[in-house]
Amino acid sequence: MRRSVKSGVATASITLTVALILTACGSGTANNTNGDAAAGETFEFTFEYASGPDDDPVYQETTVEVPKNPANVVIFDIATLDTFGSLGGEAAGAPLEWVPDYLQQYLADDAYDAGTLFEADLLTIEANQPDLILIGGRSSTLYQELSQIAPTVDLTSQGSFEETMARNVTFLGEVLGAEDAAATALDELTAGIEEARQVTAGIGTGLSVIVSGDRISALKPSNGDYSDRNLRTGLVYDVFGVTPVVTDIEAATHGEPISFEFLLEHDPDYLFVTDRNAATGEANGDSARVVLDNPIVRQTTAHRENQIVYLDPTAWYIVFGGITTTQIMIDQILEIAA
Repeated sequence: MRRSVKSGVATASITLTVALILTACGSGTANNTNGDAAAGETFEFTFEYASGPDDDPVYQETTVEVPKNPANVVIFDIATLDTFGSLGGEAAGAPLEWVPDYLQQYLADDAYDAGTLFEADLLTIEANQPDLILIGGRSSTLYQELSQIAPTVDLTSQGSFEETMARNVTFLGEVLGAEDAAATALDELTAGIEEARQVTAGIGTGLSVIVSGDRISALKPSNGDYSDRNLRTGLVYDVFGVTPVVTDIEAATHGEPISFEFLLEHDPDYLFVTDRNAATGEANGDSARVVLDNPIVRQTTAHRENQIVYLDPTAWYIVFGGITTTQIMIDQILEIAA
């Protein structure tokens, strides 16, 4: 859980306004394909970055002078790559192994491998002299090293899913000179999420689970703790309005993997399943469909009524938060009513 994070995010509305102050800057070149910003134009952006040990980071506030329409951008956070590309940008560098097929179009033709989601290839990045580096989530602990190379912004969640998405889409729209496109995208996603919530309001109870090998873990609502992992586990409930079958899932499961008998005992109307092995590309273990195809699960309401929803593992586990990916998530929930 984060420490030193300021409480009271301004509003839960997805139209959250981000304070971006344009200033004049020195010499330099800018890519003006997405706007009319003059070369060297920048704006200030304030955020919190992780410092201290990886297993117990402390978050500190900083303000960075961000170049407008940068020509050479390295992006470690895949949701950020999604939004950046959706608004007309392309990444010069990224952790290429982790970029899913549907986001490959947002990489430059000669994009270079910047490392992994957790470790940066500092020598390669420095050799390519980026104008801006964007990190978040799994890569947030890279801030101090990367900020020595180029202006670096950490877009890790600092509020609810909607608040974080609004902040990040608005910020990236400012970076690219695509403010109108960013506002339109937010309006469309807001409407889509609301439509999805109307669907889930009538489906009864649900349980979100993650299957990893032969282990099943019940996911819980974030309950106001929007640190990155909690944000992800609460998506089905917090964002899309599914009513948890158990009031306190963490207490009911003792924070441990659950059994098939747990599923039958609590018997949710809908079961939402994320296959972690499929998301991470791990070959060990059976698929989630195979694991859940057994005599006990077949007795559950979700199985009998064909109400087991296998969520897109890349969207829900790896990329969640980008423009394209959020629409994928919305569409999957809307399919319940199809």
